[in-house]
Amino acid sequence: MKAIRIATRSSPLAMWQSNDVADRLRRIAGVEVELVQIDTLGDRTQALGVPLHEIGGQGVFAKEVQAAVLDGRADVAVHSAKDLPGEAMPGLIIGAATRRDDPRDGLVGTPLLDLPTGAVVATGSIRRRAQLLAVRPDLQFVEVRGNMAKRVAKAHEPGIAAVVVGCAGLDRLGLGDHIVERLDPDVMLPQVGQATIAVECRSIDTHTYELLRSVNDDEIERDLLAERDFLRRLGAGCTLPVGAYVHRSSDTPILEAMIAAADGSVVLRTSRPASAVGAGAECAESLLGAGGAALLQAASGTLP
Repeated sequence: MKAIRIATRSSPLAMWQSNDVADRLRRIAGVEVELVQIDTLGDRTQALGVPLHEIGGQGVFAKEVQAAVLDGRADVAVHSAKDLPGEAMPGLIIGAATRRDDPRDGLVGTPLLDLPTGAVVATGSIRRRAQLLAVRPDLQFVEVRGNMAKRVAKAHEPGIAAVVVGCAGLDRLGLGDHIVERLDPDVMLPQVGQATIAVECRSIDTHTYELLRSVNDDEIERDLLAERDFLRRLGAGCTLPVGAYVHRSSDTPILEAMIAAADGSVVLRTSRPASAVGAGAECAESLLGAGGAALLQAASGTLP
């Protein structure tokens, strides 16, 4: 049997995630695996400090990895699910959602309540900025990009009080001890698919798809699809102040969804049972009708 070729970004976190999928395919599906490292636009511009929204934001870490599968250089693509656009790439299908670790955002440097008035926080995410401003309108922000080690180091630069990070990324790289506070989703709702590893293959490649199904986690996949349904209906991505997260209350999955004003002055939230058909789209329609459409339009034209 030929080896399954995994297209992946070359960052330490992306390699960790791809190796985790590779280990599962070897152990559970009994196949050999090769990693094919892909350089993406998002990676190439990190050293320049260019904000994501200036280079397209949505999909900048995924499109070239997906292209490697579509043109036959690889059989599957491994992603942080939060990097995937809401609309599926034509010709590709998510064959597996293999794991979800801590989906919360966290602070490196100083906890939220200890941040001094007017403190400078480093984050390139307008979703994170909006939700922090909702509870601390005095905060100031600067951009931060780069791998997890660089983000941790940013917290020690003069004038920087804290850096916002995804907890799962630091945990996976053994850097979780640097997190001084893991923010409750009531304070900061995670991005769609945050902390979830998603694996795509060509939609016509039934053999590879069946291999991926053997390493799929059904519950994680259902949660991811509900969150992505919300994002798909909005047509929004990681550069806008939206979030969605499935959590469990007495074992019942609940989809929480959010649209905010970029300055945090308005935060709209709603929820639905995640198991209900169309829960994501229903959340989107509810928030759009409650003023979310105007918030997204304003945010898309006023990105810092």
